[in-house]
Amino acid sequence: MKKQHNYSTTIKWTGNKGTGTSKYNDFERSYTISVACKKDIFGSSDPAFRGDKTKHNPEELLITSLASCHMLWYLHLCSINNITVVDYLDVATGTMIENSDGSGFISKVILNPIVIVTEVTMIQTAIKLHNKANKFCYIANSVNFKVCHNPKCFIKQ
Repeated sequence: MKKQHNYSTTIKWTGNKGTGTSKYNDFERSYTISVACKKDIFGSSDPAFRGDKTKHNPEELLITSLASCHMLWYLHLCSINNITVVDYLDVATGTMIENSDGSGFISKVILNPIVIVTEVTMIQTAIKLHNKANKFCYIANSVNFKVCHNPKCFIKQ
């Protein structure tokens, strides 16, 4: 039996400088993301598209969604496979292709997780579990581009 989970988020444009979108250069691309009982996230477009470099942009948030979903599935899978992870770091990257008409798309995302485990005997399984985490990741299953993985695993020193 399939379970259904529903999510709700509110996005509010905060970039009206007084004249709305009357002219291309007369408004900011800033917005606030709100979810009940959570801290707001301040966003903007990428600076290449007149955005505020101090705020999160949609492309970064998409990559973050993929990386965090993968990590959470991975940690779950490690815990049920007797792999003790004591540290996890991922510097994920993504590539966006912009078309000549201004449209664009994310062409790929690369996750680069660095995992620290407690025993050398865990390393091989720890590496393999990244493939399984990718198969289970809800976000990775929802995108139409390749999500690659370059995992590294080390023993706690």
